[in-house]
Amino acid sequence: MSDKPHILIIEARFYEDISDMLLEGAVEAIEAAGATYETLEVPGALEMPLAMKYACETGEYSAVIALGAVIRGETTHYDIVSEDCCRGLMQMSLEYTMPFGNGLQTCENREQTVARADKNQKNKGGGAAVAALRMLEIEQQMYPRIVKAYEAMDEELDNYKEVGTAS
Repeated sequence: MSDKPHILIIEARFYEDISDMLLEGAVEAIEAAGATYETLEVPGALEMPLAMKYACETGEYSAVIALGAVIRGETTHYDIVSEDCCRGLMQMSLEYTMPFGNGLQTCENREQTVARADKNQKNKGGGAAVAALRMLEIEQQMYPRIVKAYEAMDEELDNYKEVGTAS
């Protein structure tokens, strides 16, 4: 088994050109870190949380990055999609203890979205990859401490059981 991180990039393809730009920045950052990656395309932002859940359940990925865009329109659909998608992604990250980089762009217009997606401007795809990689480092840093804490809890439970059965 490789000790290189293997990352899943989930792409919401509703705005394909935006997704392509975000992906370019993310891939550049992942490759610079020496990690490997796979991509998974979903139709739009609302499909991302369930795709992340499936990915987490496989146990095959070190981290997940979500890339896509939600651009405000004439209705409240923007608010529903952006909030529900982000909430769902964060819920999956916490539920599965999955390092996560959120590259979902929620913008007022196409111009703002392009500026954030373009790797030569704000490079938010690259930023999402860097965030996921950093969270993976933090997970690796904290893991021994977490294991130690669980071992201490198990020891306390064993001691409690011994005291409870001794009477």
